[in-house]
Amino acid sequence: MRPGSGLRGAPELYDPLRRKWLAITPEEWVRQHFVSFLINHREYPAELIANEYGLRLNGTLRRCDTLIFDRHLRPLVVVEYKAPSVAVTQRVFDQIARYNIVMQAPYLIVSNGMGHYCCRFDGEGYTFLRDIPRYPELI
Repeated sequence: MRPGSGLRGAPELYDPLRRKWLAITPEEWVRQHFVSFLINHREYPAELIANEYGLRLNGTLRRCDTLIFDRHLRPLVVVEYKAPSVAVTQRVFDQIARYNIVMQAPYLIVSNGMGHYCCRFDGEGYTFLRDIPRYPELI
């Protein structure tokens, strides 16, 4: 973290995946901690994780917060973050499910930093998992 160097003197943090300094927002704070958790505690390869991944949905450019690929560079996990003050509701899952219409990833994760939810998509429906799987368990 570097204090007071961002827009209007706001503190910034460094995103090693995007290789740039970013303003610390509540959602960005959740993203950075969750990605670190995935890499350091769930064995997700950093080189297969992309933050702010662009996609086109119904002719509109959107961005999923994090996209994780398998070793063949196919979408494996779509992750959506919310600020800790934002409840994880059905509306959040509807948003990530819309992104997954394009991405076709078998796993979806939603986190607000306080609660984390993961589900597996089998092509017909979603099954919620008890925990965030380790990367080797996904492939």
